[in-house]
Amino acid sequence: MNLSRFGMVIWKEFKHIYRDPVSLRLVILMPLLFTLLFGYAITTDVEHIGLAVYDGDQSYESRELIRKFVASDYFSLEQMAGDSLQLEALLDAGEVKAALVIPEGYGKKLKRGEVPESLLIIDGTDPTIARTALQSGNLIANVYNMRTLSDGVFQVAEMKTRVWYNPNLESAKFIIPGLIGLIMQNITVMLTAFALVREKEKGTIEQLIVTPLRPVELILGKLVPYIMIGSIDFLIALFFGTWYFHVPINGSIFLLLGLGFLFVISALAIGMLISTVTKNQLQSMQLAFITILPTVLLSGFMFPRDGMPLAVYWLGNLFPMTYFLEILRGIILKGIGLEYLWKEVAGMTAIGALLLAAAIKKFHKSLD
Repeated sequence: MNLSRFGMVIWKEFKHIYRDPVSLRLVILMPLLFTLLFGYAITTDVEHIGLAVYDGDQSYESRELIRKFVASDYFSLEQMAGDSLQLEALLDAGEVKAALVIPEGYGKKLKRGEVPESLLIIDGTDPTIARTALQSGNLIANVYNMRTLSDGVFQVAEMKTRVWYNPNLESAKFIIPGLIGLIMQNITVMLTAFALVREKEKGTIEQLIVTPLRPVELILGKLVPYIMIGSIDFLIALFFGTWYFHVPINGSIFLLLGLGFLFVISALAIGMLISTVTKNQLQSMQLAFITILPTVLLSGFMFPRDGMPLAVYWLGNLFPMTYFLEILRGIILKGIGLEYLWKEVAGMTAIGALLLAAAIKKFHKSLD
């Protein structure tokens, strides 16, 4: 081996790396970014589960039971409901993950030595949160319900539990809707991340520059074919995922398809923005990877967002995937409609529009 020639090759490669500062910065920042994201986002510890309470008794005993739930680190009282229908609406909307129902006469029965019953309803769409709520709720109730009187007689009360939307806490019913969204995002982002970069590398971008095309016309024109491809892929993933894994769609299939089409556009906007800010396919691939991985961690696809620090939780709200997962699980598992999902739809639409506007603004009809 000629050490001189070998050394020249090494020097030449270092010069190539130095001349690509974007890739160099990405490579240096990636381990820092991923260490922080993984460290904060990957957790199965769930605390402060959103709780709504309907207290039909309004007695000292009922208030004491509520206080025990609130005093624990597992539940956070979000709202006192006026009736059971309001509790159902709060669970459907996803505003709380658990609901405590205390019937009228609870305190009197307890004083008479009878066995009063309370009910803890749990949202089973996320099995990790549901299991924590189930176990901690039973523990709190058991500690409260067994109290010794002065004459040595035990007071006993009973708390029943009921899991909605996913009674058997099947992981497939939680994973499959999220997997459909994740697959769609990854395919669409990767498809469009190379759309303009290919033109730059092949030199055909100059031909587009000299045409009377406006940036908005070019960007939207590039998107349309991928919107069609992405929509077909969404139909395939939705059909195969729900049919093969036996996950029935409890809500409106037409609403799901319409919002899926909207998500495809939002995800494509991410890829198009990547394509406008990068100069070659390597940079596009690196930036796409950096974009896709945080959505897996922060969107609630695998790990409950309730256990994340507040800053990381809000960071997850910047991704369309976060909103679409709530939409998928809401329609497929809960069977709810737009009246409960309008916040998620508005958030996903707003983020998608901002990304698309940024891509159009970033693209300049110049060689710079």
